[in-house]
Amino acid sequence: MALDQGDPQRRGIECREDPAGQDIVIRGGILLTMVEGDAPVEDATIVIKGERIVQIMRGACPSVQGAELIDAGHCIVMPGLVNAHGHTAMTLFRGFADDLPLKEWLFTKIFPAESSFLNPDSVYWGALLGCVEMIASGTTTVSDGYFYQDATARAFQKAGLRALIAQGVIDFPAPGVPDPKENLKVGRAFMEKWSGASKLLRPGLFCHSLATCSETTMRGAMQLSEEFSSPLQVHLSETEGEVQEVLNRTGKRPALYLDSLHLLTERLIAVHGVHLSNEEIDLIGRRGVGVVHCPESNMKLASGVAGIPRMIEKGIPVALGTDGAASNNDLDLFREMDTAAKLGKVYTLDPMSTGAATVLKMATTWGAGILGLEHEIGTIEVGKKADIIVVDLRRPHLVPLYNPVSTLVYSASGGDVKDVIVNGKILMRDRRMTHMDVQEVMGKVREISKTISI
Repeated sequence: MALDQGDPQRRGIECREDPAGQDIVIRGGILLTMVEGDAPVEDATIVIKGERIVQIMRGACPSVQGAELIDAGHCIVMPGLVNAHGHTAMTLFRGFADDLPLKEWLFTKIFPAESSFLNPDSVYWGALLGCVEMIASGTTTVSDGYFYQDATARAFQKAGLRALIAQGVIDFPAPGVPDPKENLKVGRAFMEKWSGASKLLRPGLFCHSLATCSETTMRGAMQLSEEFSSPLQVHLSETEGEVQEVLNRTGKRPALYLDSLHLLTERLIAVHGVHLSNEEIDLIGRRGVGVVHCPESNMKLASGVAGIPRMIEKGIPVALGTDGAASNNDLDLFREMDTAAKLGKVYTLDPMSTGAATVLKMATTWGAGILGLEHEIGTIEVGKKADIIVVDLRRPHLVPLYNPVSTLVYSASGGDVKDVIVNGKILMRDRRMTHMDVQEVMGKVREISKTISI
């Protein structure tokens, strides 16, 4: 499992080309297409040619010459999961600063550590470790926002994951951007470099929050995002303190302030949304803004509980994200689904709220939609890209099986994922990475971690 050493250059990007898909037949098991109204398909067969799904049927199919066969008997076959918000390279800081309030965590631990220890090499290896962890737990598409994003993009290309990679924008000195006046200039350069450079990667911008980005920065970021037809991500109303800070500065609550700037549009991805008022939720619904729910990070930092049931009731598309490993501390979307479902019930005191089927949509179809990828991924359909995972049911905690959806949300974990396919290429087979040396990646991050202290 040695790392691929063949790295061609393209416009100064030192990374390998996207891997070509291969012919694959997935045979057996229970298929969850995630197409609205589709029932689970027993004993299904899926045929993949190149990057796309070309045939789906019940029972065996004629042999496909030269195709690789994946035996999915006693398994669930489903779309790959979409992690709609993360800071992948923050695996570097997993366990580094736990049990602290968000502001203290950020300003006394994380920001100083990032300033001192982030560089292109550390970000590359931290991001690659995060990619390995996400592949191993069934994530096939990621929305990432961080710094030194050239290095992150190279790591994602090496891993073979699909991703929106967003350059972080913030109005004070940041890793790789010592002069905050240059933040949008750096963002433009990143987007120009990576636009069209990869079939799997799409560049974008990530504004840290309304408390750390000025009106000028927010407007400029949206203008760039419109120019490159890319979503704009922002942490929105994550804490009561953030809301109060925006209120004190602008006289408006965060979502109302964004709307006054004409920035509350379908292009915006609002992350967290923990402290949105009912008025703001109604407005976000009318404006078509997508929200990303990060329940475990919000719980760990005691930020609060987002009103996800109300958002869904208002027709707001809601996706799931892990946030960074420093505030979670894992990148397992199966665990995130379980937490999201149960937290929604606690929020409403209604056991029927935020059901398993809803949460599974958040991690697949709705996540794809928020990233603008609903026509390519999120469901298993003929013509769509082959982003597929196989979950092994031969585990004590997955027996018996009455309802595949409930089992996935409430009982499964990322460690139950057996096979992972992205864009028609097998990235993990029988829990072994097909093209990366996992021990090397972990070893590099262990070495880097020995240098980190604040």
